[in-house]
Amino acid sequence: MASTNDLKNGMVLKLDAGQLWSVVEFQHVKPGKGPAFVRTKLKNVLSGKVVDKTFNAGVKVETANVDKRGMQFSYKDGSDFVFMDMDTYDQLHITPETVGDAANFLLEGFEAVVAMYEGSPLYVELPAAVELSIEYTEPGIQGDRSTGGSKPARLETGYEIGVPLFITTGEKIKVDTRSGEYLGRVNK
Repeated sequence: MASTNDLKNGMVLKLDAGQLWSVVEFQHVKPGKGPAFVRTKLKNVLSGKVVDKTFNAGVKVETANVDKRGMQFSYKDGSDFVFMDMDTYDQLHITPETVGDAANFLLEGFEAVVAMYEGSPLYVELPAAVELSIEYTEPGIQGDRSTGGSKPARLETGYEIGVPLFITTGEKIKVDTRSGEYLGRVNK
């Protein structure tokens, strides 16, 4: 149990009949009149739904002990993704629903953080940006400049993103794993 005064970003709360909610942001508010309260933005750990919730200041809320472990993506087994615990070398099969959008940027050997609660995986968290090679993109046209339009490109994971016109097949680029956007070239 924790008090609403102790809330921190990333903390996982157990609310509404055992549902897990992650604190995205919070703000302590002390109005001129009346009691203080805490305004929060919470994200459902399983569904990803984001809600605003207000708590009275000092109210006790149940926290969930979520274990975040560094794991390495090993391979895909059927539809499941197999991750290896970096400390114990145990292998963990994770469903595509749990991996979510992270699947678009996973290559064998990539490291990720797997959040576990009571022995079952909740979600997979990748670094903010990853470096991937362009598997295929149409060649640029004479007169293309570094500013301006974009074209589709298929990454080595099979995921398609928009890249600037000057990017060619085989180049290594940096991709934002949260939005799927092109961030820049990787200098060799």
